[in-house]
Amino acid sequence: MSKLNMDLASGMAAFEAKEFSSAWAFLKPFAEQGDAVAQHRLAIMLQNGLGMVKNAILAQKWMRAAADQGFALAQHGLGFMYLYGECVEKNELKAAEWFKKAAEQGMVGSQMTLGMMYEQGLGVPQDAAEAKRWYEMAEKNA
Repeated sequence: MSKLNMDLASGMAAFEAKEFSSAWAFLKPFAEQGDAVAQHRLAIMLQNGLGMVKNAILAQKWMRAAADQGFALAQHGLGFMYLYGECVEKNELKAAEWFKKAAEQGMVGSQMTLGMMYEQGLGVPQDAAEAKRWYEMAEKNA
C-alpha cells in the first residue's frame, strides 16, 4: 500500500474512531485534491462541530464539492441541508433535486425522503403515484 493510500486509510480510520483532529489532518489534503469521500467526511465534521467549531459555510462548501462529483452520500447530505435549512438557506426545491440525484443512484434514504416529499408536496408537486413509486423503489432496495 502506498504512503498516499495509507494516509487516506488512516484518515478514514481516525474518523470512524472519532479521533476527529487526526482525521482532519489526514483527510484535508485529499479533499483539496478532489477526493469526494474525504470532502464528505470534512463536511460532516464541520457541520456537526466534530473536533472543531461548527462552520456552516465550509460544511456546505465541502458537501457541495463531493455532491457535484456524483457522490450519493454527499448528494443525500446536501438534500438534507436544503430541506432543513442547515448550513444553507432552506430550499425544498433544491432539496428535492439533490435527493433525486442520490435516489437515482440507489440511495434508499433519499428514495424514502423523495416519497415523503411527493406525498406532502414539499419542493415538488404533490403526487401520490410518484410518492408510491419512490417508496416502492426504496422498499425494493432496502
